[in-house]
Amino acid sequence: MTPERLRLCHRDDVPDGAARGFLPLPGAPRKIIVVGRGAGHVAYVDSCPHYTGGTPMAWRTDAYLNGDRTHLACHAHGALFDIDTGACVSGPCLGRKLTRVPLTEDNAGYLSVPAQVAGRAAREG
Repeated sequence: MTPERLRLCHRDDVPDGAARGFLPLPGAPRKIIVVGRGAGHVAYVDSCPHYTGGTPMAWRTDAYLNGDRTHLACHAHGALFDIDTGACVSGPCLGRKLTRVPLTEDNAGYLSVPAQVAGRAAREG
């Protein structure tokens, strides 16, 4: 692992159709949501854009998906977000998007994020 990247998890920790939150740095107030999508993964900062400064989206640990597991959901506001684009498709933040986080997978299957993204997540809390 290079100092420019921070490891979040192994790809097997988030199977297809699942979503989990990971702290990018110890004590960070915002998690990074990782969603298994087919053979790959997408990631977003755990911060609903409905309020300035954002709001954590899960009502309990790793509860990031709606009941049908078809959208990311902000359980505080009832907003639904497209998993692939992060765009709000229903709820009070229509026209806004979640903040996408670039993921990199190494040869051993570990997913990491750029250190500057992890630092931004830590400051946005």
